[in-house]
Amino acid sequence: MKKLLLSALGAIVLMTTACHKQPLTTGIRPENLDTTIVPQEDFYQFATGGWQKTNPLGAEYARFGSFDKLGLQCMEQVNELIKEIASQQQKKGTIEQKISDVYRLAMDTARREIEGIEPVRRTIDDISGIKDKSELSEKLGAAMEYGLFAMYVEADAMNSSMNILNEYQAGFALGQRDYYVDQDEHTQMIRDEYKKHIARVFGLYGFTDCEKAAETVLRLETRLATAAKSNVELRDPTANYNKMSVEDLQKLVPQIDWHIFLRALNAETDSLSVGQIAHLQEVGKLLEEEPIEDIKTLFIWQVLDGASAYLSTDFYNAHFDFYGRVLSGKEEPSPLWKRAVSMVNGTLGEAVGQMYVKKHFPEENKQRMLDLVHNLQKSLGERIQALEWMSDTTKAKALEKLDAFYIKIGYPDKWRDYSKLDIDINLPYYANIQRAAKFEQEYSLSYLDKPVDRDRWYMTPQTVNAYYNPATNEICFPAGLLQYPFFDMSADDAFNYGAIGVVIGHEMTHGFDDYGSQYDKDGNLSDWWTADDKSRFDERTKVMRDFFDSIEVAPGVHGNGGFTLGENIADHGGLQVSYQALCNAMKKDGKNPMDPDGNQYTPAQRFFLAYANVWAANIRPEEILQRTKSDPHSLGRWRVNGALPHIAAWYEAWNITEDSPLYVKPENRVSIW
Repeated sequence: MKKLLLSALGAIVLMTTACHKQPLTTGIRPENLDTTIVPQEDFYQFATGGWQKTNPLGAEYARFGSFDKLGLQCMEQVNELIKEIASQQQKKGTIEQKISDVYRLAMDTARREIEGIEPVRRTIDDISGIKDKSELSEKLGAAMEYGLFAMYVEADAMNSSMNILNEYQAGFALGQRDYYVDQDEHTQMIRDEYKKHIARVFGLYGFTDCEKAAETVLRLETRLATAAKSNVELRDPTANYNKMSVEDLQKLVPQIDWHIFLRALNAETDSLSVGQIAHLQEVGKLLEEEPIEDIKTLFIWQVLDGASAYLSTDFYNAHFDFYGRVLSGKEEPSPLWKRAVSMVNGTLGEAVGQMYVKKHFPEENKQRMLDLVHNLQKSLGERIQALEWMSDTTKAKALEKLDAFYIKIGYPDKWRDYSKLDIDINLPYYANIQRAAKFEQEYSLSYLDKPVDRDRWYMTPQTVNAYYNPATNEICFPAGLLQYPFFDMSADDAFNYGAIGVVIGHEMTHGFDDYGSQYDKDGNLSDWWTADDKSRFDERTKVMRDFFDSIEVAPGVHGNGGFTLGENIADHGGLQVSYQALCNAMKKDGKNPMDPDGNQYTPAQRFFLAYANVWAANIRPEEILQRTKSDPHSLGRWRVNGALPHIAAWYEAWNITEDSPLYVKPENRVSIW
């Protein structure tokens, strides 16, 4: 499913100066640096090497970085809230009862040992009982646990004020097409281990001829994955929007009775958008050509694969051994309490978030962050107006879009209603997971063919992340993110602009990256560029694509500049926009960020140090390979050493010369926003 998806900071700092007797700090922590490294040689290691040393990679992590460290802090805070609730008897039907019972169910491994395979038996028996293919249309619509494609509700890309049903490619558990089609040694090893994993899980359930079942699953998943679009192809929103009537869909894929399917899904509608036509047609061919027993084997695998993390220890260990150890290089699972908190967050996230912000996010922080966002918005507007390569016609449209950004800070203005979610501690853990999944599905489908709710949040307040949604032209910065090392109210401008300022500029620039730039101010897919401007934009983004294609992220493995293009453009724009905002703020005080100010590093240098520390991380070799296939973001090292060589101010701040291995000739640098 499509995934989705932060007046001047100087004024804010002046306000905080008035409220605090202590002078503002630089925000830079010397222990995070590695001063044995020359910054001109390896800026990432210089800026984050100390952090890497004092934050070693624990056995449960494939990567541990600044995001993860702050996420752990937020998780510990949420855990304290949940444990307090779970320690008391709660009234049935209350939010507290639901939070408590999900947590207690997740923590009760002894009960799961006793229940064994029983929680999934009914679902698997239902699949085993399918007699012929005439039943499949209804089964696919009614099932949550298995399927060959996905359905979700989202704003209509051509009519963004209304929601529409969308179809999206699915049906292959490894998630990434590349795992099924690439022929390099590592990927072939992954496929071999995956087949062993499938056979192991079938054996745990008690099936016979598990190797044959694994062969069948891998063959059918490979068939679906081969017909799927690549990650780069998925970045073309126009090509992945194919609105049609249900009658036309019936002609396109006649092997499924779509009226029966939609009725079983409880999503009857007149029209929908098919995301990837060739993949869905391959689904139809698979249903027509493959033996019913093989199709049932695939469905059973999808149930077992999705349920394993919520069953007995042997199932969980099998799940971890492949997805954690083989794919990512993790050495051991996360502690049980973390898994329990994650499940509560995933099930009742906004309810927990409401409690979280009440204790950990003061109301005044929301207004201060809103002021900061407006300042970055002003800076981006100035940069758009100054562009030499863009015509006045397109500039006017870009500025309209920028002014129309819908800004969300901290937490929602209205909270989700969980009253219809029934958590029953007398039922198995997995049965309650199914209930929660059904609740989420019904919540999503409740928006079908209705006006878009722009106040709906797509992240919980306790999430350490941010997003831009092109369909609603909104930027969102949850409360969990708005803490050190991203934001520090006791630190000066240079630090905050380099950290949270760049994050804000990053999300804003997503509205103008290779993907977001195809949506207008109202969130509609619209060609608002002149042809010449679009051509010049594509020429400039190609420089970015080619540069990141050339980076060797592991021996013999290169980055995917097309897949990571949007995030790399956003990093570039965030740096440019936020640095200009810093210059604007300092100019008001008659200062230059390049000039010394009595600290070890100049304001400009601290700006780039703060930025680099946002991406401080340790990572396993296996995770580097997995993220190169699956993550649209470049690896942390390259979000620094790959992004900064295209920023002129960084060269000046750190005296980067042609002798530096990071040096890029001016004519070869990216220049977009």
